Amino acid sequence: MNRLLKAQVIIVGGGLAGLSAAIYLGRAMRDTLVVASGKSMARWEPDVENYLGFPNGISGEKLIADGERQARKYGVRFRRDKILTAKRIKAGDFRLRGQKGTYRCSRLLLATGIFHIPPDIPGIAPCLGHSLFFCKDCDGHRVRGQPLAIYGWTNEAAEYALGMLPYTSAVAIVTDTRKPRWDSRHGRLLKEYKIPVFTECIIRVVHRRRQLRSLQFADGVSLAVRALFATRGDIYFNKLARALGAKVDAEGQILVDSCMQTSAKGVYASGCVTPANCQMIIAAGQGATAAQAMNRDLFEESLRTHSLLRPDISSARLRHQRPERLAVMVSTG
Repeated sequence: MNRLLKAQVIIVGGGLAGLSAAIYLGRAMRDTLVVASGKSMARWEPDVENYLGFPNGISGEKLIADGERQARKYGVRFRRDKILTAKRIKAGDFRLRGQKGTYRCSRLLLATGIFHIPPDIPGIAPCLGHSLFFCKDCDGHRVRGQPLAIYGWTNEAAEYALGMLPYTSAVAIVTDTRKPRWDSRHGRLLKEYKIPVFTECIIRVVHRRRQLRSLQFADGVSLAVRALFATRGDIYFNKLARALGAKVDAEGQILVDSCMQTSAKGVYASGCVTPANCQMIIAAGQGATAAQAMNRDLFEESLRTHSLLRPDISSARLRHQRPERLAVMVSTG
């Protein structure tokens, strides 16, 4: 039988945005519950090299584990579940239904993230995060000076290829049978910078210990590469936001204001599911911003309703002291 779990704030998503928000809310003494499926894309990253404070890099898995441990330190609760539906109920609260339970809260943060669509190439899966990448800002520096390919057929693919030239002069585009759809301007730029385009079907990859060595085409051509960057697009997990009436843009990103609040009152969003640049450190910053905004919102509500909570004073009662003792304390402080 599904058990109802209540919290003042529920965070859906246990990636960097959700965990950062949880830490701030826990420290603000808010009753906070994180409900996550455990599938954050941060876990794909074996070696994160651009997160502040880790000059030698850190795995995404460890960042997640350390963040969860830090949040638990401040009383944040965690529940492993996949939220299926969300709706607003009486008194402005929200009810969420998951595969394992139901949940209720007065403020909701959606840190549900996105899914990068991988290339449909036989044998490429083991290379994910090691020599198959989705972000030049994250991983361009690690492949500098090496031959690489961009998987795609749109303006984005062309721009990715051009954007990789500061890292290496050996850049190619592979469309895997798709007809190139970039506009004439991008086509001229590709020719100007002599970036070759391969349109044949990729039938397999050659890799060694997850490091790419070559792409094999149906016509017998082999292209030596050490990395592949995919630009097939993203899936934004915005189903819950749309169900609650929050606006999304044409790409599916949840629209938020500067405080990470959506167009639906009481619903916030942060991380890669919003229009922000999808970087771990940006997601963490957005989570902190959302947490502070929610905490302020709850504080102002408690003042309006005369329901500001106070801790048990029995453990923090001020002792009566002689006036002369207090004077000494003031003068020496």
